[in-house]
Amino acid sequence: QVHLVESGGGLVQAGGSLFLSCTASGRAFPSVFMGWFRQAPGKEREFVASIHWIGGITDYANSVLGRFTISKVNAKNTLYLQMNSLKPDDTAVYYCAAGSRRTSNARNYDYWGHGTQVTVFS
Repeated sequence: QVHLVESGGGLVQAGGSLFLSCTASGRAFPSVFMGWFRQAPGKEREFVASIHWIGGITDYANSVLGRFTISKVNAKNTLYLQMNSLKPDDTAVYYCAAGSRRTSNARNYDYWGHGTQVTVFS
């Protein structure tokens, strides 16, 4: 079992920045891949970014490439998402996830946090 807890969401004006954290714990941790997903009201959960826990290889959704940065500190069992140049379309609940495959498909992630709300206003 892996327990994930997100923090750092909030309300920000368009063009601003937010920094999300996800702390992991549990017997099954570390997982091979960690990722961030988001879900806006009425929409499906979508991939944002992922990182290989050991090697550090990263993947990003096209919609956030160049604006968001995923990172980790292994010693703290913590995953991060630096979000810059935020847009109203980035408004969503952001979820941390853990899985064993390099994939953008939410179905292939085994463990999920409860999410943190990010709201961007214009």
